[in-house]
Amino acid sequence: MTAAKGLIALVVEDDDFQRRTVARMLRSLGAPEVREARDGKQALASMQGAAPADLVVCDLDMPEMDGMEFIRHLGQANSAASIIICSAQDSALLNSVDKMARAYGVRLLGVIEKPVTLQGLEDLIKMHEASKPRPLNASAGAPGFSLEEILHGVREKQFEPHFQPKVALATRKVLGAEALARWRHPQHGLVAPYAFIAQLEQSGKIDELTLLMLEKSALACRAWRERGMDLVVSVNLSLVSLADTMVADRITDTVRSAGFDPRYMILEITETAAMTEVAPALENLARLRMRGFGLSVDDYGTGFSSLRQLTRVPFSELKIDQSFVTGCAANPSSRAIVESSIEMARRLELKSVAEGVETQAEWDVLQATGCDMAQGYFIAKPMQEDAFVSFCDAQSRSRQSLD
Repeated sequence: MTAAKGLIALVVEDDDFQRRTVARMLRSLGAPEVREARDGKQALASMQGAAPADLVVCDLDMPEMDGMEFIRHLGQANSAASIIICSAQDSALLNSVDKMARAYGVRLLGVIEKPVTLQGLEDLIKMHEASKPRPLNASAGAPGFSLEEILHGVREKQFEPHFQPKVALATRKVLGAEALARWRHPQHGLVAPYAFIAQLEQSGKIDELTLLMLEKSALACRAWRERGMDLVVSVNLSLVSLADTMVADRITDTVRSAGFDPRYMILEITETAAMTEVAPALENLARLRMRGFGLSVDDYGTGFSSLRQLTRVPFSELKIDQSFVTGCAANPSSRAIVESSIEMARRLELKSVAEGVETQAEWDVLQATGCDMAQGYFIAKPMQEDAFVSFCDAQSRSRQSLD
């Protein structure tokens, strides 16, 4: 058992027996160094001047400094450690703390109820590598980019789509991919969306990036279909863009100029801004749907997504937000939301897609509930076009061998 091999671990727990028990488990899972602390205050003191911990297993109810305050301090310090919360508190409270930790920016592997079991601990630690920041985040320490730099990169076509597979839960067949924007910066390498999306939206310049992603994604999917791959591609469309009544025409012209049929493209309506200009947004969406584009309500259950949206926009797909999907196998509240969302999609005759699938257990829940499609690190990370094609070929061969 080597899930914790090479990881420096810290156990924060006020009960001596339970703390030592978890420490022994971590050593048995391969952790070469396991530190112990009785509460958050002692844990923070132990971290001063020491090699940073890779993994922290933390209780919630502790004297001096409880687990919530400790997690807040880790978030404020931008700690790179992966966190596992263990507690005997009820599941509703644990679910709330889970959301709190993620809101503070803490890299949370999950919540485990006491008494901690070796298997439960191992299952969460296995997620440590998958949850680590990807190479595309390597530029996080680089200077912030000005709007002029970003727009120069867009106009030089330095931005490219990375494709994350969308797979049928019933058959494991790859049905398509979501195109996610990445900036291949000549000095800083691959840059993540957080470094440029907000600035483009706030300045009203997001359309320039959107049209570039539409063009490159359409060309890629056209090539796949010419190879006999029956796939569709999804591209994000910001609500900010929909205030302009001409955007549907620009989108259509861009896609058709790439020699691509809009029937094989889904536009995912992102929830980064409230729909303040309702009438032009509805006009654009109706026009796009009429021209053959699929429309997906992205991040369903968060932000501006609501039942009202589903009644007034001609969506063809409902995408369940990863904040509900990730951990739904162990969280009754999240599971209930996921199951009800899938049932509602079915009643509305929409395809259901679950994003953020990270474990076999989550896959099993979604499959049993009748969800149509899934995407997430359990299936595959976003990848460059050639890697995506190779992934599809491998999946096809695997399915053929099972038939």
